[in-house]
Amino acid sequence: MIVLLFQLLLNYSLLTGSATSLIPLHPLHVSTLEITQNSGSKTTEVVCKIFTDDFEAALAKQYQVKIDLSAPARHASMKDLVKKYILANLQIKSSARISELNYLGFEKEKEFVYVYLESEMVSPPKTIDVQVSFLHNLYKDQINIIHVTIDGKRKSTKLDFPKKTATFNF
Repeated sequence: MIVLLFQLLLNYSLLTGSATSLIPLHPLHVSTLEITQNSGSKTTEVVCKIFTDDFEAALAKQYQVKIDLSAPARHASMKDLVKKYILANLQIKSSARISELNYLGFEKEKEFVYVYLESEMVSPPKTIDVQVSFLHNLYKDQINIIHVTIDGKRKSTKLDFPKKTATFNF
C-alpha cells in the first residue's frame, strides 16, 4: 500500500512538474572546482561544476530574485548574478599572490552548471591557496571538492562544511 501511494505521488509530481518540492533530486550537496595551469596559453583555467537546482536555490536565496539558469532567453540576465556569486565565494592565491579571476561565462549541461574563469598564469607556484564557500549559504552538509593541476601534477582535496580553505604544495 505504501509503495503504491509513493508511486502515485511520484507519478503525479513528475506529471505536474512539482517533483522538486516532493522528493529530493539528489541526496548529496557537492560541487567540484578544477584549477589547471595551462602553460600553452599562459593562463590558469578554472571550471566550477555545481548541481543546477542547488545553484539556482543558492542564487535565489542570496539575491532574492527568481532564478532560471536553464532558459536561453534568461541567460544574459543570469550571467551577472552567476559572476557575482562565484567571485564572492571563490579566491585563489598562487604563491601568496591573489589571482585576479576573469569570468568567462557559464553553461548548463544536463543537471549541472559549469562556470568558467581564468587568470594570468604565475610561474609555477610552490603553493596554491583556495578559499571556496559555494552553497554554504544553503546547505550545512555541503561538500566542495577541489582539484589542482600544475605541470601535470594533480592534487585533490575535499572540504566539508563549514571548512572553506585548502592549501596545495607543489
